[in-house]
Amino acid sequence: MKYVLVTGGVVSGLGKGVTASSVGVVLKACGLRVTSIKIDPYLNRDAGTMSPFEHGEVFVLDDGGEVDLDLGNYERFLDVTLTKDNNITTGKIYQSVLEKERIGDYLGKTVQVVPHVTDAIKNWIESVSVIPVDGKEGPADVCVIELGGTVGDIESMPFIEALRQLLFSVGQDNFCLIHVSLIPVLGVVGEQKTKPTQHSVRELRALGLTPHLLACRSAQPLLETTKEKLSQFCHVPVGNILNIHDVPNIWHVPLLLRNQNAHNSILKQLNLSKATPPDLQEWTKRAENFDSLTNSVRIAMVGKYVGLTDSYLSVVKALLHACIACSLKPSVDWIAASDLEDDSAVLTPEAHATAWKTLRNAACVLVPGGFGDRGVKGMILAAKYARENNVPYLGICLGMQISVIEFARSVLGMERANSEEFDTQTPDRVVMFMPEVWSS
Repeated sequence: MKYVLVTGGVVSGLGKGVTASSVGVVLKACGLRVTSIKIDPYLNRDAGTMSPFEHGEVFVLDDGGEVDLDLGNYERFLDVTLTKDNNITTGKIYQSVLEKERIGDYLGKTVQVVPHVTDAIKNWIESVSVIPVDGKEGPADVCVIELGGTVGDIESMPFIEALRQLLFSVGQDNFCLIHVSLIPVLGVVGEQKTKPTQHSVRELRALGLTPHLLACRSAQPLLETTKEKLSQFCHVPVGNILNIHDVPNIWHVPLLLRNQNAHNSILKQLNLSKATPPDLQEWTKRAENFDSLTNSVRIAMVGKYVGLTDSYLSVVKALLHACIACSLKPSVDWIAASDLEDDSAVLTPEAHATAWKTLRNAACVLVPGGFGDRGVKGMILAAKYARENNVPYLGICLGMQISVIEFARSVLGMERANSEEFDTQTPDRVVMFMPEVWSS
């Protein structure tokens, strides 16, 4: 198995997931079979119990695994079907180690981070990487591993050490490390600064890992002088310094990598001679088609967690794909449901007025899922507005409940109509808990 490890430095949220997915796309375009693993160093066993404000939306896999959003990106980019085991968390690792300790698998030894936890991480990676995820038989050629968080985080140290050991055991020809880092520009000076990346690479090397490629995030393309400086101080050849600058849409990122011959650098490091030149014609057409769209449609997204748009990422991606199929660009207007409520008119009149103005300017209304009764009154008002004004309305999960409640109250005259989720004592239960929920 050949491994490509993607790490991140300086700050979180640089786009390691998109970078890892794009690397997989380019390698797949070279005729290789690719699988992916995402490492999340948090102690939670999975993302299922996390607040959307904390970690964005949960991505649910075919086997029911509740995982990080990046695995959704892997599936969309690589056209693979991953399992919950493709997402490794500290919680999962420690749980497996403690279960082994309880049944005596360690034969009374003192259980420690090294070697027991690190061995568990290595064994997990090596066993999951050979499981086919593309519908074909036999293991993939390359496994792309994304290490979440930022190099230097205390919680990621066991994973860094395990990956260092993995590199040592599989050999340099089977391991390629890509470090994603930020190249900021100070507004006053206007100079591309390399010092944050230098410190990040120094930290990584101190932990026993040296990057083979640098993927530099920046607003504008990197200057040649910046690349030369990075090469000199980070010990990475100029040809292996990739620039992932801001692009109109994320489908351009694999093309950026292809245009900078990233695949040649990776294939050379992995000693893969059977690969062919990357065929990205269909991918190029997709990226360019989106850029050429001129007409847009305004969609009012009335939700509870609009403070973090990743909370509704699956809905946003579905809207994007649907709009492109209709030759339209989606223009999503985020509306906090509570801002539509009557109480908001008194407490925050400006927000109330803005919310209603935004709703009335939209061509359609979408109310996505959520939990609890906060903002429900505002959602009901949005559903009522859409129904009375013949505005297309789509309710997903909670949004569907809202439309049923609103119709029952406004049209059928059932004043106390409600969902059991919000009021278990209502005489007009128009939405009830499913039997399997009661039994669980």
